[in-house]
Amino acid sequence: MMTIFNDVVVIGGGAAGLNGALMLVRSRRSVLVLDGGSPRNAPAEGVHGLLARDGMPPAELLERGRAEVRGYGGLVVPGEVTGVTRTPDGFSLSLADGATVHARRILVATGLTDELPDVAGLRERWGRDVVHCPYCHGWEVRDRPIGVLATGPMSVHHALLFRQLSADVMLFTHTAPAPSEEDAEQLAALGVPLVDGKVESLEITGDRITGLRLADGTVVPREVVAVAPRMVARAGFLTALGPATAENPMGVYVPTDAAGRTDVPGVWAAGNVTDLSAQVGAAAAAGALAGAQINADLVAEDARRAVAGRATPASSAPSTDAGSAADPGPVPPSA
Repeated sequence: MMTIFNDVVVIGGGAAGLNGALMLVRSRRSVLVLDGGSPRNAPAEGVHGLLARDGMPPAELLERGRAEVRGYGGLVVPGEVTGVTRTPDGFSLSLADGATVHARRILVATGLTDELPDVAGLRERWGRDVVHCPYCHGWEVRDRPIGVLATGPMSVHHALLFRQLSADVMLFTHTAPAPSEEDAEQLAALGVPLVDGKVESLEITGDRITGLRLADGTVVPREVVAVAPRMVARAGFLTALGPATAENPMGVYVPTDAAGRTDVPGVWAAGNVTDLSAQVGAAAAAGALAGAQINADLVAEDARRAVAGRATPASSAPSTDAGSAADPGPVPPSA
C-alpha cells in the first residue's frame, strides 16, 4: 500500500481525461491518471467525426493518448476509485486495491454507463449493428433497413435523424407512448412507418440481425437497430464530497460550469460524465479546457502561498514521490 502525492489526479483514462492530463503535464504539473479500463466506446470498430483520426480504432486512439501523457512525465495506471474525501491540502482518494492517492485537485472524466431496454440480444450486439448515435455510426449503416426502438420523448427525433441516412426506417413504439399527432404527421410524410407492440428480442442469423420479434410473435425484418439508451454518469465515488447530480431527458450527469468546474471546490469534470451527448472530439476538448483551468487555479494558489512565505518551487515538474500509507506526511504544494 503506497500513498502517492500529485498536483492533480485524473479519474478516467478516456479522451477527456487524457487530454486534460496532457494539458497539465505540459504545464509541468505532477499528474496521475487512474484508468478504470472500461471505455464506453470499446465495442465500436472506429472513432468517427474526429478530424484527422476518423475511423481509428478506439483502443489505438487511447494508447496514443497514454503514450503522449507519459512522454511528458505523467503517470497513467490502472485504478478504480472507490471514494474521495477532503483533506487540509486537497483530497484523499481510496482505490479498489487498497492504495491511497492524494491530490490538490481532481478531474473527473469517468464517462457514463448506457442503460439499454430489456430486449433479448440488444446488449450483445451493442456497438455493432445495435447503434445509438447517427453521427458516430450513421454512415456505416446508411441505406440499410433500420429499426428505431422508442425509449422516450426523443425517439421521434432519433428516427428522423436516421431517416436522413436511410430511406428504410421504422419506428418501433415498444413501451413508449404513441407519438403526438404532429410527430406522427412528420413520420408519415417522410415515409417512416410506426410498428406498435412491445419488442421481445432480436432475431440473429449468422452473427447478424435479421429482424425484431414482437410480443405477439411477429418478426419484422431489420438489419440495424437504433436505440437511445438512458445514460448515467459514473460518479458514485464522489458521494462523500456531496456534488449533486442532475437529470435531463437523456439521463443523469454531473453539472459543471462552462470551464468544467463542479459545485465542489477543487473538483472539475469533463466528457460524458457531465455532457451526456459529447462525442470523442468534444470530450477531448472539454478535458483540455478543464486541464487549463485547473492549472490556472493551481498557479493562483501557488502565488498566494509564495506571498504568504510558504515555499513553492518555480515549477512543479512531474514526479512519482511516494511515502508510507501509514505516515503520508503533508501534501506538498507541488511535486
